[in-house]
Amino acid sequence: MSKQLELLFENETGRQVTISLDNPLEPVDSDAIIEAMTAIVEGNVLFSSGGDVVAIRGARLVERNVEDIELPL
Repeated sequence: MSKQLELLFENETGRQVTISLDNPLEPVDSDAIIEAMTAIVEGNVLFSSGGDVVAIRGARLVERNVEDIELPL
């Protein structure tokens, strides 16, 4: 099982830009996340195919479970 913190931004064309961070510290600190995302937008440090990142859309924790299935070969 793995978890990722996804930071969701909007670019100049209105499309979503996602940054994924592996193994985030839990519990997540929403104040720290918004502070970091605001710094990213205000610092103009990200560029996408749709232009600069201009707004924050949100953030989410994504958990993925993978189970191998043994096949009789």
